[in-house]
Amino acid sequence: MGLSKIAKLQNSKFYQKKFANTAFFLIKPNKGAKNTMNRPNPIDEEYVFEKGLIVSSTDLKGIITYANRKFCEIAGYTKDELKGKNHNIVRHPDMPKAAFQEVWDTIQSGKEWTGIVKNLRKDGRYYWVYSHISPITVEGEIVGYTAARRPASTTEVEETIPIYKDLVEKESK
Repeated sequence: MGLSKIAKLQNSKFYQKKFANTAFFLIKPNKGAKNTMNRPNPIDEEYVFEKGLIVSSTDLKGIITYANRKFCEIAGYTKDELKGKNHNIVRHPDMPKAAFQEVWDTIQSGKEWTGIVKNLRKDGRYYWVYSHISPITVEGEIVGYTAARRPASTTEVEETIPIYKDLVEKESK
């Protein structure tokens, strides 16, 4: 995402409400770098974060173009490790494929999506977030996506686990 697009995003009402006091840095993909990374083996240990807002942006294919320090901190990756990688590097295997199909269908149609997501850290631990994903549009054209995530509440997680577990079981049949 170019600096002019970031400036437009930062001047939007949505940005002002959600991210005005958040530190960001732009990530430019390394030329010729692979956009995939081996995911760690998940371990059954939760990483809890109580404060802060995770923010990232991707291109139309889900390749990370923008991240804030909190995203790096919570996910356990450095800025260089995230450069040009697919955002699904933080996808936990407990997440049903149907959930991400819904996300993509929604945001590719120009709508915003919100929901609870279980993510995978580099060290194999997991963390839960309440995610809000919005298309980034420039002159009426979707050019990427931005996600803002806060810690999911205990109630949100408890309500979501059985739904996701059921979906994953159905998908594995």
